[in-house]
Amino acid sequence: MKSELLRFQDWTDPVRPVEREVVSMTEETDAKLPPLLFVPGLGHGAWAFAEHWLPATAARGFPAHALTPRPGGDLRAHAHDVVQVAASLPRQAVLVGHGAGALVVAYAMGRYPARAAVLAAPVMDGWPALGAALRANPFGTLPAIFGGRLRLNRKQLFGPGLPEERATAILDRLDARPRRELVTHAPAPRPAGDPPVLVVGSPDDRVVPRKSLDRTATRYGGAPLLFPGMGHDLPLDVAWAEPIEAILDWLGKELGH
Repeated sequence: MKSELLRFQDWTDPVRPVEREVVSMTEETDAKLPPLLFVPGLGHGAWAFAEHWLPATAARGFPAHALTPRPGGDLRAHAHDVVQVAASLPRQAVLVGHGAGALVVAYAMGRYPARAAVLAAPVMDGWPALGAALRANPFGTLPAIFGGRLRLNRKQLFGPGLPEERATAILDRLDARPRRELVTHAPAPRPAGDPPVLVVGSPDDRVVPRKSLDRTATRYGGAPLLFPGMGHDLPLDVAWAEPIEAILDWLGKELGH
C-alpha cells in the first residue's frame, strides 16, 4: 500500500528535476562487479567519500560513485535521486548510506532492487537521535529544532585520534540543516527484491545510540558490525579504513567474489 501511495504521489506531484553531482572512480575497476553508490549524511556531500572510501572501493575492483544530495530537498526527493542515479549505472548497484543518508537509502530500496545495501551509522530512529544530540551538544542542536543550522561538534563525529586541525576543517565544511521529517518520518518501506543488508556503526557514536543500531540491524535480519573508538563520521574518522574494508569483505562474500 505504501509503495502504491508513493507511485500515485509521483504522478500527481512529481519530484522537481535537478542537475545531480556524482563523483565517480571507475578506472581500472572490474566492469563485471556491481557498482557501489554512496549516499552521504546530513551536511555532507560526495566529497565525504571521495577522499577515502571511493578510492578504497575502486582499489578492490568495484566501480565507485558518490552522490551529493540536492539542496533543500525532502526525503522523497533525495530517495528519488538515489533511485535515478542507481538506475543509470550499467549494473545493479549496491547502495551505501551514511547517517541520514542511510535513511535515504532505506527509502530508495523500496523502489530500487539493490544488489545489496549497507547502512553505516544509520540515523533511522529520529527521536532517539534527537535525544542523543541534545544530550551531547544542546547548544548546537537547539537552533536546528527551530529551522536553523545544526552545529555538530568534534565529540559527536570523531574519535579522539583525529588531529584537531583535521576535525576543525571538516566541521567548518558542514552545512547541516535538518528537516522535521528526519524525526517524524514513517518507517522505511520493505526493500524491493529482499537484498542482503549490512548495518555498521560504532558503540561510541554520540549521534546514533547503540539501541538504535541494534533495532535497525534486527529489522534487516542481522546484528550490527561495530567499530569501537570511532565517532559517527565513519568515512572521515582516523580509522576510516576499518569499516570500508569490512564492508567490502562482506560484499565479496555475499557476491561469491
